[in-house]
Amino acid sequence: MTAPLFLADSVPDTVGAVAVITGTEAHHAATVRRLQVGEQVYVADGRGHASFGPVLSVAKTTVEVSVSQVCVEPPRPRRWVAIQALPKGERAELAVEMLTELGVDVIVAWQAARSVSRWDGAAAKVEKGVAKWGKTVREAAKQSRRFTVPEVQYASSAQVAEWVRSAALAVVCHEEASMWVESLTMPATGDVVFIIGPEGGISAEELAALEAAGGVPVRIASQVLRTSTAGAVALAELQSLSRRVV
Repeated sequence: MTAPLFLADSVPDTVGAVAVITGTEAHHAATVRRLQVGEQVYVADGRGHASFGPVLSVAKTTVEVSVSQVCVEPPRPRRWVAIQALPKGERAELAVEMLTELGVDVIVAWQAARSVSRWDGAAAKVEKGVAKWGKTVREAAKQSRRFTVPEVQYASSAQVAEWVRSAALAVVCHEEASMWVESLTMPATGDVVFIIGPEGGISAEELAALEAAGGVPVRIASQVLRTSTAGAVALAELQSLSRRVV
């Protein structure tokens, strides 16, 4: 079984040093996971660096790990950016979890015109929503043993258009698109942005604005997918295309 991963504010970059897990993460490690002295674990900083080694000591607020190996995630030429229209209920958690597990770098919560869930009108609601998605992302990153925790942001429709304009490639997943995703030409570097609409679909006005900003409508499946699963399918297909780029 793969060693569990825990997050810390920083990790040592020297073999023989001691990595320290504190706060709620240490409490979880000690009381929920019931770590034992000698057990092998990863301690990651959420920014691509991790320490690996045996547990030296376990307390409710502090867990110490002897660093036997320093790990660094290699840089990737592309950054995967998912712009996810707000799903309703538990489907939001499912969407965020799957995107994280598949290797997304940034998740942008978007309140589309037809989104049932509404975050607009109150900064506190946006802050709460981003924090909730962020917590889900952290847990999914740990579960999938990622050393990097994806960013979570919120964007208005105007800000989504800016993401599209600045991307190396921006695709709009749409069930009526004439182009299939495998027809795309994948850039060698830069941001690859993919946009997932709400359950009610992207409105005609939104689609026109995204196309005007440079977005390319594509189909990712023969069927109409739920917003909670479409992002994972799109990311997997785009990643498959990227492996063909020499």
